[in-house]
Amino acid sequence: MSIRLYVGNLPQSFDAKELEALFESVGAGVRFKAVNDRETGGCRGFGFANVDDAKLADAVIEQLNGRDFGGNALRIEISERRDSRPTAGPGERRAGAGAAPSPASRKAVNKVVHADSVDAEAPDPRWAGELSKLKSLLANQTVGV
Repeated sequence: MSIRLYVGNLPQSFDAKELEALFESVGAGVRFKAVNDRETGGCRGFGFANVDDAKLADAVIEQLNGRDFGGNALRIEISERRDSRPTAGPGERRAGAGAAPSPASRKAVNKVVHADSVDAEAPDPRWAGELSKLKSLLANQTVGV
């Protein structure tokens, strides 16, 4: 089974043969594929290398992680498989750089709690947060006569 390595912080334009030679200097059997932009066809700044041996993968990480390549310090680490990452549910987007935190990671302030037995005099739990805000505003109001 091959080990997949993430190779990041690649320069926008680089010589693939030069990068392959860099991998070959560590050991034979490293296959690299850059991830290209769909519209421009240029490198997106990262790619993946497949290595057949775990010892070779460790050697590649140890020798090349942080090494200067085309003016950038390479970032090389073992890649997570797509299955092990949490996936976004329907209608949700995966959080990227600069994205807002996911709803699950935020503290639930207006959490909706559902019950099987509904009390006819109790307020609808979906509006409980808004109702408490309204009660607070009314309590703080003073009327001068």
